[in-house]
Amino acid sequence: MKTFRRRATALIAPIVAALAGALVWMAGAPPAGAAAGCAVRYQITSQWSGGFGADVTVTNLGDAISGWTFAWTFTAGQRVTQAWNATVAQSGSGVTAKDAGYNATIPAGGSVTFGFNGSWTGANPVPTYYALNGTACNGPATPSPSPSPSPSPTATPTVTPTPSPTPTPAPGRVTVWLAGDSTVANGSGNIVGWGREFGQYLTSNATVVNSAVGGRSVQTWLYESAVTGQKNSAGECVLSSNAYAARWQAMLDASTGMKAGDHLFIQFGINDGDSACPRHVGATRFRELLTTMVQAARQRGANPVLVTSTAALTCSGSTATGNRGFLTDTFAVGTATGTPVIDLHKLSYTLYNTLRFCPFNGDYTSGPVGAFFADDHTHFEAAGARQIAGLVAGAVRDQRLGLAAYLR
Repeated sequence: MKTFRRRATALIAPIVAALAGALVWMAGAPPAGAAAGCAVRYQITSQWSGGFGADVTVTNLGDAISGWTFAWTFTAGQRVTQAWNATVAQSGSGVTAKDAGYNATIPAGGSVTFGFNGSWTGANPVPTYYALNGTACNGPATPSPSPSPSPSPTATPTVTPTPSPTPTPAPGRVTVWLAGDSTVANGSGNIVGWGREFGQYLTSNATVVNSAVGGRSVQTWLYESAVTGQKNSAGECVLSSNAYAARWQAMLDASTGMKAGDHLFIQFGINDGDSACPRHVGATRFRELLTTMVQAARQRGANPVLVTSTAALTCSGSTATGNRGFLTDTFAVGTATGTPVIDLHKLSYTLYNTLRFCPFNGDYTSGPVGAFFADDHTHFEAAGARQIAGLVAGAVRDQRLGLAAYLR
């Protein structure tokens, strides 16, 4: 357990309490011809001796933006050390964050979120200056005469305005169903799976139902207590019955479960490699059960997506490396059934390299690794889970999956 961190957190609690609350700056409506204003939520999500993590949410109060640069100024010598969901550069006290490509568009009234880790000495106050595409978010704002100016009564005869293009209808409501293990599950204590954080990347028209459960292989997730501790002649765990667990029955329910247009994300492969029952699953059985889930989703008009397991943090010198099994099997099911596969395994260890987690001394109680992982090399703190969820959202966008229409 993170005894060191929890003691340290208690010592700095008064500081974090003052800093971790969301700080919002908002510019009023700009005068005609001026650039649009913005609102900023700068939140310190974790802090340790000499370092901290932060999330920044920028809300666009003007017309839609395609391509953005967000700037702020540190006031106490802080430095950005790593960042995600944006390309961040720093010169002196000035910092700029540029869009990552997939999140370049911010619609009117829409928001974008990115995060970073940083260093501090002495104090870590929140910035007091922010700007979006060169326009200060907290600068003096001259309000317009009214939110929606009406024509002056002495104006010349009204000219009929050019009709605006008919907006694209918003997509209907859908449910995103999640099936997986502890790296996906909502979690407990300081352990958080990416599924708990996934909803923040989606619009209000998408509802996440996270049915992932810690410690499960695909077979124990589907059949739970029906999986015995005995193996058959093929080396697979024997089932005492073919009755599905309640979580899968709920997804299959004709009235309240998966429906046309919904999405089912399936991630297994970490616990399946256990040599002992009940968690053990062989490669052939693994493919069979994934295929069963994919076909059941399709029969109900839902869109299945296969996800490879998140990588544990294992270092070879200064490089984070891959380490999970059932990757080939997951891709094989995707190919055989025509189901998209998100290679979260590769995306996750690539992220670890981007964040320079290696070489690593094994201390999960402090520093950037301690803020990302919870007690071990597999499970995440909330900040880490949020970044992993961002990888899934980015893959949905990059692979142009159906759920991309619901991304913020």
